[in-house]
Amino acid sequence: MAAPTTPGVARLEWEPCSRSRRPVTPVRILVVDDFKPWRQQVCSTLQTQPELSVVAEVADGLEAVQKAEELKPDLILLDIGLPSLNGLEAADLICRVAPGTKIIFVTQNSDTYVVRRALSNGAQGYVWKTDAGIELLAAVAGVLGGDDFISSGVKWCGSGKTDGA
Repeated sequence: MAAPTTPGVARLEWEPCSRSRRPVTPVRILVVDDFKPWRQQVCSTLQTQPELSVVAEVADGLEAVQKAEELKPDLILLDIGLPSLNGLEAADLICRVAPGTKIIFVTQNSDTYVVRRALSNGAQGYVWKTDAGIELLAAVAGVLGGDDFISSGVKWCGSGKTDGA
């Protein structure tokens, strides 16, 4: 029997192991934002899902690249407006040092050009902070399931990954 689920949020399944059951390894997440209260809010939201584990929080882009290389998390939630190295530049470097890591931008910027650039820099998701309370867990589930995710509050036209913009 599968664990109960929250609508719109994928839960990891239990793997049978003879007569006992053991949980699948939690998804390891790095949270990157320069505003500590926001990071704490994001972490609190993620901690409502037992299959998600925040392995580190950092406040700037350079730290994000260093932690990504060190920890090789499954997923990074990354802001764009960061000190020392902005999120777009950090994502480009993260894709080089931790190529298996998925990236979701969680940011206040909803400009179409920035969204396209973020996705072309290797991100699989883009969540507008205004919508994060409703969409963050759905974005995480979607991206972990192999889908791209664009926040409903972002004005969007076309795919930033394939149109060369």
